Amino acid sequence: MFLEKISNSDDYRTNKFSKYLRKFQVPHTLELERGETLEEVIIAYETYGEINSDKSNCILVCHAITGDSHVAKHDEDDLPGWWDIMVGPNKPIDTNKYFVICSNVLGSCRGTTGPNSVNPKTSQYYANDFPVVTIKDMVKVQKILVESLGIKQLLGVVGGSLGGFQCLEWATEYPEMIKACLPIASSPRLTTQGLAFDVVARNAIISDPNFNSGNYYDYEKKPDVGLALARMLGHITYLSKESMNEKFEIDRNNPRDISTSFEKKFSVGSYLAYQGERFVERFDANSYITLSTALDLFDLGNEKTTLRKNLSNSKCKWMIISFSSDWLYPPYQSIDIVDALLSESKNVSYCNIESNSGHDAFLLSADIESYGEITKSFFANIFEKEPKNIKKEISSKKVKIGLTNRIDFKYISNLIPKQSKILDLGCENGELIKSLSQYGFKSALGVEINQSNVIECISDDLQIIHSNLDKILPKFYDGQFDVAILSQTLQSIKNVEIILKEMTRVAKYSIVSFPNFAFKPMREMFFNEGKAPRVEGWYGYNWYDTPNVRFPSIDDFVEFCEEKNIQINKSLYLDTVNNKEIKKDPNLNADSAIFLIS
Repeated sequence: MFLEKISNSDDYRTNKFSKYLRKFQVPHTLELERGETLEEVIIAYETYGEINSDKSNCILVCHAITGDSHVAKHDEDDLPGWWDIMVGPNKPIDTNKYFVICSNVLGSCRGTTGPNSVNPKTSQYYANDFPVVTIKDMVKVQKILVESLGIKQLLGVVGGSLGGFQCLEWATEYPEMIKACLPIASSPRLTTQGLAFDVVARNAIISDPNFNSGNYYDYEKKPDVGLALARMLGHITYLSKESMNEKFEIDRNNPRDISTSFEKKFSVGSYLAYQGERFVERFDANSYITLSTALDLFDLGNEKTTLRKNLSNSKCKWMIISFSSDWLYPPYQSIDIVDALLSESKNVSYCNIESNSGHDAFLLSADIESYGEITKSFFANIFEKEPKNIKKEISSKKVKIGLTNRIDFKYISNLIPKQSKILDLGCENGELIKSLSQYGFKSALGVEINQSNVIECISDDLQIIHSNLDKILPKFYDGQFDVAILSQTLQSIKNVEIILKEMTRVAKYSIVSFPNFAFKPMREMFFNEGKAPRVEGWYGYNWYDTPNVRFPSIDDFVEFCEEKNIQINKSLYLDTVNNKEIKKDPNLNADSAIFLIS
């Protein structure tokens, strides 16, 4: 009952090693980024699934700071893994399909060479003499392991937190070796606030009287108090305000009945004490210092120009995932990565998952339906070579209430020059982008605010950015796209003037289409019945559930463009219900309009 109440990513972890653990020795001296060397480096790793004949199904899973090679159970009798919800047969990373590799990082205490390993030069524990290692060093070791397995190219790399840092390093340091990169709940570098927590955590460890300058392995007493305090601090950063309230506020003054030497006056206090004391059973204080230092040193840049430069070498397809309540790796840092990649014309998609679970969300089952589906689709779209029957998919879906005949798609496509780089704003589930692909347009990026639509787009292998238009458009540089499209979205946005101004800035030409609320049946219903119009086609909403916040007519838009010095290059007027173009008195007879502006 206790564990169920305070469930988190560490619940069923133990100090035991899986019987499936394997070890590989690096066949040469390892040269580290900061100039030091390591002899006889051992890599602990586990594999899942079967490698196929051409070795094209290999995915490397990168773990977070206190993780290890045991990412999932191998069978029902095996120990629980730290990502059982994600990896396994018929799970998002399906081991019936993929060959999955997970290695324990350099500097850890979970099988790979670290401070608690014996230095072959001295026959003593490395302890405090273990050199500073970086994310680059960790990834270098992973590359050696991957190559030892005869794998020349990975289908992809995936990981969260520190694992996300490793993904970023893979994509930039060894761009030819990966097809896909999926950093989750990560960033270009830790925020100063996050850095501060790590500094305090390390000080808690080194201030423990039993730390003995890191040379404690031959003594009975270890710096358990300091390490437990460090882990308690860590758990605070992994949770969100919402999740802490949910877990602890209802019985705030009723601590759990656990045996602990730490204060447990409050519910949250007993939780932290429990997590801290359990952690020392399976982790080493020196390793925690080593890995947290490596995490803190990772830095792809805080400025856009630096970040662009550092990401420019990547050649893979990108999928970036963040979580709305993650304040340790806040979503704006993921947006910074996306922004830099887009500026370098890289293929990147992004989704910010709505979650109350904080940074720990990527390890929990609460949101697996969302980020698990994204992960599954992302890798499947790269691995599975059979093209989808897009035409069939389009014809079978309703895009708008009461409207299945999207003749406007064809008219829009006729306005776009060949080989154009397209930006579709408010793309919903990507029907326009898929339609344009049938007309030969291959370069299209969608922007959409609805999470379920974003996930559907990713499932259909569309490049998509999950964002509000107001926030993402300023990120694009002048003339970044050939054509920007606002298809049947004008009536639902609040900042019309700002959005149109930004569209004409980021693209050479812009296409705006919208329902014409001066359409004759609309006028007649309002006049004859005195009720909010609700008619066939674009207007099939009740007054109380309409997404429309504007009710523009064709004449309104023309007048607006004249006032704002927006040039109308071409206009088209449609009766979509009767499948025809309107030439005469369009403000009365057309139910929708399409404008090409600049």
